[in-house]
Amino acid sequence: MSYHIRVRAGAVIIQDNSVLLIEFNDENGLHYNLPAGGVEPNETIIEAVRRESQEEASIDVEVGSLAFVYEYAPHLNSNKYGETHSLGLMFDCKIKEGFSPKLPNIPDPNQTGVKWVKLSDLKKVILYPNIREHIINYIENKRNIDIIEEHLLEEYV
Repeated sequence: MSYHIRVRAGAVIIQDNSVLLIEFNDENGLHYNLPAGGVEPNETIIEAVRRESQEEASIDVEVGSLAFVYEYAPHLNSNKYGETHSLGLMFDCKIKEGFSPKLPNIPDPNQTGVKWVKLSDLKKVILYPNIREHIINYIENKRNIDIIEEHLLEEYV
């Protein structure tokens, strides 16, 4: 069974007034993304955040509340990021003790680095999608949304 919207999960990691970004260099030039990717079959959104953080930045994270949601609708955006409609769920995360972000042994194609970017320098980098104002707004206001996971709810007896 296929669905018309792909679900993506990602991490918003803030430390020392910097945000952790994944660096890419491809046909679009040098640009950055939050650690994120598609949720795989039989994987929860939280598991996907942990996996993507490990795959793209070699870190284990504690996944907190939902920070914000990003929708990419190709038909409204001239297909600039492809034809797949997607919904990105970005979570407030903390790096677990003992882990330091670094380029993984087997990085994604075109991934060239893992960088801490000062929030004051965020406007100087190309970020796809261009959510820099949303990241800064989130950090200033911290309006989290709890995610409710059915398997953690109390059962009726």
